[in-house]
Amino acid sequence: MPGPDQPTLRALAERRSVPSRLLAEPAPDEAHLAELLQLGEALAARARERDPQAAEAVVDKARRRFSFAPLVVAVVARLTPDHKVPECEQRMTAGCVCFALLQAARGAGYGAQWLTGWSAYDRPFLARLGLGEHEELAGFIHIGTPTDTPDERERPDAAALTRAWTPD
Repeated sequence: MPGPDQPTLRALAERRSVPSRLLAEPAPDEAHLAELLQLGEALAARARERDPQAAEAVVDKARRRFSFAPLVVAVVARLTPDHKVPECEQRMTAGCVCFALLQAARGAGYGAQWLTGWSAYDRPFLARLGLGEHEELAGFIHIGTPTDTPDERERPDAAALTRAWTPD
């Protein structure tokens, strides 16, 4: 059996999301920027639809949600009902894609953050993105060049969350 892959173990131990507000240039090209801005306006309109009394700050936050990072990737779980792989595992696979994309971005020298928010669960907005009836959004992966080092965060105590199990 090969020995531990120390660079991989270290990368996993040091993994942290770079907040989208800390992501900067390089930026998207004009076509991608136009697409992002259109998406921001669609999200702002949907926020207003959901709550016609929404404060302008709430609508503006929705409008800017996709404008911080130069690239935002929507990861979609395409669920196949009655498939031999249960739907919950199909969802988890999409989550693994999100995690792998975060790691790939970090490995390539970029920062990234996996975000959802209300728009990830709003069917009219998801339809605007082109998602079908049996599709769900696993997350928006924001990718860019870090402008600062994110703070270390408190990590859960693995020993408190795990236990050994043996069959009786």
